[in-house]
Amino acid sequence: MKDYASENIRNVALIGHSTSGKTMISESMLYCAGITGRLGSIEEGTTVSDYNDDEIERQISIHGSLLHAETMDLKLNILDTPGYSDFVGEVKGALAVVDTGIMVVHAVSGIEVGTEVSWNFAGEMNKPRVIYINMLDKEHADFDGVLGQLQDRFGREVFPVQLPIDQGPNFHAVVDLLRMKQLTYDGDGKTYKEAPIPDQLQERARSMHQELVELVAESDDTLLEKFFEDAMSEEDLRVGLHKAITEQALYPVLCGAATQNIGTQRLLEFIAKYTPAPTEMPPVTGKSDGKEIEVPCDPKGSPLAFVFKTVSEMHVGDLSFLRIYHGHIEQGMTLENVSRHEKERLGQLFVLNGKKRTEVGKATAGDIVAAVKLKNTHTNDTLSDGTDKIQLPKIQFPEPVIRSAIEAATKADEGKLGTALSTMHEEDPTFRYEVDPELGQTIITGLGELHLDNVVSRIKRRFSIDVELEEPRIPYRETITRSAERRGKFKKQSGGRGQYGDAHLKLEPVGRGEGFEFVDAIVGGVIPGKFIPSVEKGVREIMAEGVLAGYQVVDIKVTLYDGSYHSVDSSDVAFKVAGSMAFKSAFMDAGPVLLEPIFDLEVTVPEDYMGDVMGDISGRRGKILGMESDGHFQIIRAQVPLANLHKYSTTLRSITAGRGMHRRKFSHYEPMPSDIAQTVIEKAKQEKEAD
Repeated sequence: MKDYASENIRNVALIGHSTSGKTMISESMLYCAGITGRLGSIEEGTTVSDYNDDEIERQISIHGSLLHAETMDLKLNILDTPGYSDFVGEVKGALAVVDTGIMVVHAVSGIEVGTEVSWNFAGEMNKPRVIYINMLDKEHADFDGVLGQLQDRFGREVFPVQLPIDQGPNFHAVVDLLRMKQLTYDGDGKTYKEAPIPDQLQERARSMHQELVELVAESDDTLLEKFFEDAMSEEDLRVGLHKAITEQALYPVLCGAATQNIGTQRLLEFIAKYTPAPTEMPPVTGKSDGKEIEVPCDPKGSPLAFVFKTVSEMHVGDLSFLRIYHGHIEQGMTLENVSRHEKERLGQLFVLNGKKRTEVGKATAGDIVAAVKLKNTHTNDTLSDGTDKIQLPKIQFPEPVIRSAIEAATKADEGKLGTALSTMHEEDPTFRYEVDPELGQTIITGLGELHLDNVVSRIKRRFSIDVELEEPRIPYRETITRSAERRGKFKKQSGGRGQYGDAHLKLEPVGRGEGFEFVDAIVGGVIPGKFIPSVEKGVREIMAEGVLAGYQVVDIKVTLYDGSYHSVDSSDVAFKVAGSMAFKSAFMDAGPVLLEPIFDLEVTVPEDYMGDVMGDISGRRGKILGMESDGHFQIIRAQVPLANLHKYSTTLRSITAGRGMHRRKFSHYEPMPSDIAQTVIEKAKQEKEAD
């Protein structure tokens, strides 16, 4: 593959809701560019971008795929991203490193939750966007209706540069409002024929062309003057459209049907002509020694690259996906991992089309490539030659919304499981895990049940580990509701030196979240000072073990106010035991309660499903805090006990036909209803007796 200058590179990500057709658009792009000899099929598992076993089996995109094509003397880097909410981390990672988002919208379904999420991600990252209304060959396709939704939701900056002709099963042509021609796709779709616009569409096409010209002119004062003087040329329109897209003054709408290869060739041309090159994008802002530094896309100077994705493949090892922001990189170059202060020697560099790798000697600023077998480099790391020590901003991946416990089926696999979980996290930062000593479980978290199921299947397949998922225990807490005082006296005599400790404790509740306070109120030396830390140690140990049901005790003030000792038999051990005895006794007399973790829940759903979702939340002991309208969607805010959120993402998907999404985060602890608390306590007793 030949070298491309930075200005001759285009980086785009295909984004949007699941089932909108992103993978088939990427397949059609590669076919039109001559990379493949035929269109692959999702049903047959033959697409270039969905090549993993789990993707072929489920017939959905799970991993972001890096593709490339050469068209119109340009190199086009394409990132095909998943549409399911379980894998939105891949969308964020892709958008962080491309220069344009290609928003794919279903011509029948229109705007869906995934459309909103992807659009908002692109907006947060200040990325230009092109909209592609796909599947216009389907029954009930409604270009005008979907266009109206887009304009209502995202503003008048959304404007078509194409109109479909005969949408539905007979769809095969579009009106191009830039060329003011009909483009007819026949045969393999790699080419199209130009013809005059049909008479019945002439008036509408002229009107919309004029409106498009006006929108473009409004983005530039010089063009606006020419527009009013009726002196805008075709070149002015081309330059102005490019500038308007780059500055996000216009979000052009194109259309087609990827499975029929209709519209893709013109989409490729449009990307090449009108979307920004890396050199036209604002500088990326990094940090060095705490100071912000702007880094322009410049092929000259010291190299600076960012790792936005890591994959591990059999017989190859780790592949690090790199976006080069400054200078160039080449095989054999030694770079510094600024994030980890480690040296890395670059081995082979590849451009990718799914699993097919083509070796390249070097890559310049603006390009995206993969490096193999970097030893100490992971996702979100920055590589440079060490000159400037610039750290590029890390991708802020979405927070988990589901948790589960994982366990190796055999003792022999326990050691391998830790390695497997670490590898999964390196590949997918939205997957997290921790060994929780309090719960006695390894807890894994992710963005949905499908997400975790996919991780588990990959662990089983790649590491040959048999693992089991189970419902995670809930980190309940114990506390008190009133004050109580008790004496703890430990006295033991069994020949020789005995044991004696006597401690009087007062327990008082404190505000939620204030933690633990120990007060030494001993006067007159009734307990020598050297034994007081032992009393506190006994209290802390029993608080960690729990009294009611084996959960941590929190939000409590303990005052040691009296006691006695024996000059010979008293010891640290005796006073530690006395402290724990007094605490247990006083705790049970102080109105003990169980606290449960409460989570803030934010659910985004189409309005049609609002009632069902709210009913389900109420059935989970949730409290609805409020609702607000957001375009065609409703946002429901609630608080729900963690114990009632297990597999909620699956239930929500079922209720909303896959069109609902949610976020959650910990809010606070609050007392459980007594009947539910009693069930938890009884279960804890039974488990203790069974042990």
